[in-house]
Amino acid sequence: MNNNPVTVVITCSIQPGKVDMARQALEENIKMVMYKEPACHGIRVHDDPKNPQRLLIIEYWDSAAIFTGPHMQTPHMQTFLKTAEQFLDGTAEFGFWREIIVGN
Repeated sequence: MNNNPVTVVITCSIQPGKVDMARQALEENIKMVMYKEPACHGIRVHDDPKNPQRLLIIEYWDSAAIFTGPHMQTPHMQTFLKTAEQFLDGTAEFGFWREIIVGN
């Protein structure tokens, strides 16, 4: 992966009864990422209206290398990943996308 801006698309499922736990952990971690990591230019979390246990997370980063390297090694991410083990139902799926048409 190169050093071009990247949109990271993450999909995951949350265990039954643990959606509130997941949302709180995500909110806390997003605040930390936005405060401490200038290479991140925004994070949006969406749920599926037909299945609120299914989440779509869209993140905007300076590069895939920063996301997969330094970002994932930060103390707040390491803590979040441990916490996520308690609420994730299966494994999160990650996709790395590059913008090819810039819209205004």
